[in-house]
Amino acid sequence: METEMEKNGLEKNQHTSEDEHRIRKAFKDKDWAEIKSSDSWVIFKVMSEFVEGFEKLAKIGPCVTIFGSARVKQEHPYYAMAEDIAYKLVQQGYGVITGGGPGIMEAGNKGAKRAGGKSVGLNIYLPHEQKGNPYIDPDKLITFDYFFVRKVMFMKYSQGFIVMPGGFGTIDELSEALTLIQTKKIGRFPIVLVGRKFWTGIIDWIKEVLVADKMISEEDLDLFNLVDTADEAVEVIDEFYAKYLLSPNF
Repeated sequence: METEMEKNGLEKNQHTSEDEHRIRKAFKDKDWAEIKSSDSWVIFKVMSEFVEGFEKLAKIGPCVTIFGSARVKQEHPYYAMAEDIAYKLVQQGYGVITGGGPGIMEAGNKGAKRAGGKSVGLNIYLPHEQKGNPYIDPDKLITFDYFFVRKVMFMKYSQGFIVMPGGFGTIDELSEALTLIQTKKIGRFPIVLVGRKFWTGIIDWIKEVLVADKMISEEDLDLFNLVDTADEAVEVIDEFYAKYLLSPNF
């Protein structure tokens, strides 16, 4: 019988082999026919993902995106908080968009579904075969091959961003939103970081390094809010739009 150690070793060797193949492939010279064939296919695949995304999301109405880790289990307090935030957002008239997978994403869709609101999932094909969670509206599930197309959909169709604790993917999505707002490529939609204990370290680094070294302006710290509860998170979204006399029915 194969031991757990042997199984892990085989998986590690497989990943190493796959990584080496990708690296070698990047250095391989291609003739014009190969380049044309490969790149043409990619262009049409990217176009098809944009078209599907635009068609399905164009009429969803005001939505707030909830970002966060796929690794959080149902019994974790972050899961319960994300579900609560989504539920309260729907009660205030917003739909909820997530990355469509497990963890925080599942919790967000679950809360939206429980409240009877729009529950959108922008899923991504991954090596470990991430599947859409069961709480997404069937007509609002889209699965992408390309992260950059998926991120365009998040940014284009969200009126606010709730950022729960997460890993590299969550930090990437947060950085994307901050960059687009900072450079005025999208409107100054509210960004809410949930969990002071989790986010304090990176915020301190931003202040002590990025601001101190003038990599960003001190005013850029106003681009996000830091909260600890579901009520505070939803309140930030509501207060932001109240300034413009807007409601989710605008």
